[in-house]
Amino acid sequence: MNWSDSILKDKRILITGASSGIGRNCAVLCSMLGAKIIACGRNQERLSQTLDALSGEGHISLVFEMTDEQQIEDKLSDLKGSKPISGFIHCAGIERTNPLKTIYMDDFSEMFKINVASAVLISKLITKPGMYDKKGLSLVLITSVSGVMGEKGKIEYSGTKSALLGITKSLALELAVKGVRVNNICPAMVKSEMLERMFQSLPDESVDKIKSRHLLGIPDAEDVANMAAFLISDLSCHITGTSITIDSGYTLS
Repeated sequence: MNWSDSILKDKRILITGASSGIGRNCAVLCSMLGAKIIACGRNQERLSQTLDALSGEGHISLVFEMTDEQQIEDKLSDLKGSKPISGFIHCAGIERTNPLKTIYMDDFSEMFKINVASAVLISKLITKPGMYDKKGLSLVLITSVSGVMGEKGKIEYSGTKSALLGITKSLALELAVKGVRVNNICPAMVKSEMLERMFQSLPDESVDKIKSRHLLGIPDAEDVANMAAFLISDLSCHITGTSITIDSGYTLS
């Protein structure tokens, strides 16, 4: 099987965080490759902008809060009986720079729900009978090198991203019997609105240091989307339980 503009033809892909950044880029690329997109987020206006950027027809948006279990269950239950889901890309996430002395349990809980718990809940819901494509379902979780290396001031964020690394392997083991594959993509910094907000909160010397550690330059969101599309496609049909790093040499420096 070769790369083509129809590599994801007849696949229906659910993408969280589809209103911006990596999520929007994944939605745009997957639609170009023939997929039907379920774009998920909490802002209808921005999701509508994503839908307008997609190729082809048959795409929909789902609006819900990633911290609200009941909302997620209600929205996804509406999909049962329609075209089954062939792929799930979890891009939703929040990031904060908080040193230990400023961290409170409520803040940590919010980030864990959005970055981690929602991914597990959606995986649970879409692997129920009648929801997923029996020909194959691929789950792709977007994590971060912060979950491997750690970063100063990133205790909350690193903790949630590290959790996704372990969850990937446990889900892969448990869901293989259903023919479901589970992998994650582990980027360093990626050009995005989230990164720009982070840079604005840091002193210039810190920003310069971060940029210098990306030996090949900071990747674009499209670079992560390319890998996500590969992992969703049948080209990666024997890859599961794996973490793929896209960091321009960040972890080497």
